[in-house]
Amino acid sequence: MKKISTAVVPIIAIDRRNKRPLHRQIYEAYRYAILRGELRGGQQVPSTRLLAEELGLSRIPIIGAYEELLAEGYFETRIGAGTFVSRSLPENLTMCEQSSPGLVAPNTKTRSTSHRSAAVPSIDRSPWIKGSGAFSIGQSAFEHFPIQIWSRLVSRYARNLRTTSLHYGITAGRADLRAALANYLRSARAVHCEPEQIMVVSGSQHALHIAAMALLDPGDKVWLEDPGYWLARRVLTLSGADIVPVPVDKEGLDVAKGIQLARRARLAFVTPSHQFPLGVTMSLSRRLQLLDWAQKSGSWIIEDDYDSEYRYESRPLASLQGLDPDARVIYVGTFSKVLFPSVRTGYMVVPPDLVERFLAVRQTIDVTQSDLQQAVLAEFISEGHFARHLRRMRNLYSERRALLEAHIRKWFEEEFEIIGDQSGMHLTLGLPKPFSDIEIANRAARQNVWTWPLSPNYYGSEVRQGLLLGFGGVAKEDIPRGVRQLRRVIEGN
Repeated sequence: MKKISTAVVPIIAIDRRNKRPLHRQIYEAYRYAILRGELRGGQQVPSTRLLAEELGLSRIPIIGAYEELLAEGYFETRIGAGTFVSRSLPENLTMCEQSSPGLVAPNTKTRSTSHRSAAVPSIDRSPWIKGSGAFSIGQSAFEHFPIQIWSRLVSRYARNLRTTSLHYGITAGRADLRAALANYLRSARAVHCEPEQIMVVSGSQHALHIAAMALLDPGDKVWLEDPGYWLARRVLTLSGADIVPVPVDKEGLDVAKGIQLARRARLAFVTPSHQFPLGVTMSLSRRLQLLDWAQKSGSWIIEDDYDSEYRYESRPLASLQGLDPDARVIYVGTFSKVLFPSVRTGYMVVPPDLVERFLAVRQTIDVTQSDLQQAVLAEFISEGHFARHLRRMRNLYSERRALLEAHIRKWFEEEFEIIGDQSGMHLTLGLPKPFSDIEIANRAARQNVWTWPLSPNYYGSEVRQGLLLGFGGVAKEDIPRGVRQLRRVIEGN
């Protein structure tokens, strides 16, 4: 059987009016493509016959160009396989060797950026973000996910695939998924919603980005919990919002302080069921106070309910949105924590009078989500697999949380306070003076202990030192060893 070439025919512009010979034009096109990194070492190039057909030329000038490229070391041949870009070319090969008419290497050092560039953050390359295991934040117990059920649902979708599934989907999301979500949210989270209010998105950051574009003008003031979710701060800063850090205490967001700082703020972003990063739960009086402020000031509230399903001492609390009589709350949820991060699917419940505005913004950004993931999720929820998975995970995480807390109390003195251990997938270990959480987190990462420092999550001047310890993705047998190792790191051993 004849082997089919995997070579991709490059774009080569041939100008028959040009004084340069045809073989030279082909040679230079290949050479500059290699120097610019458009063709890489080991990549196959088309045969002279195939390229002649594509360019509408005889093979003679193409053979001449290939022979010259082979002689200079840009190409190499493999018997029985074809012609390839040479793998022996140096990695730092650049256009500085020679310029070509119309081809100028960009000078990135002197390139100017827009006036908004100051708001664009740098990529966070902190060492504690990279690891997995004890005690990385945001990890689920992947080994307990019902992967066989999920695979069966994916296979069912693939077997029954129709051409309509290849089109752009509905901007708000598949109707069956939105119906399943509405049923779940009404019963499990006491959310007031209909399927028409739900928009399927790629996660909580995507939802926040849409809401910011739909509701905010540059310079609008936004309440943000202090300490708070650092990626939410980045999204809102990029939208041009004026961030107002509002302190968080044992009852959650200090609404009275927020009113004192910016009564007419346009928006408040809160995590009331399990505040990130402290893990506290907003009290009922604070919730009602927050809703009253939004109603009187004409402001909006974004409720990020990212892992509220995991509450261990009592049933999960009702949502803030469910208490809202004036439809001022945009409710946001995600499957990244309760299922797995790569599912890249979340949802938002939008007040009825804002639905068209949010849909218009969503359509401008990315139209819709993957139909496959939506279809599989809809069946996963409707057939009861989601509810059963949540019950199993709640029991599992409760055991891991209790074990982690017990070993912290065993190996750490009383001045190391445990914060926010009643719900969620992480708890916070408060550090006494003079410990530096960033220094400890850096040292811990070098020993494969992945704990996030608390202090970078603060925006104001009053900063508390602490360590965020995720227990969702840590096996029970690894928790005691991880706590002992963390203790040695803190002691400087």
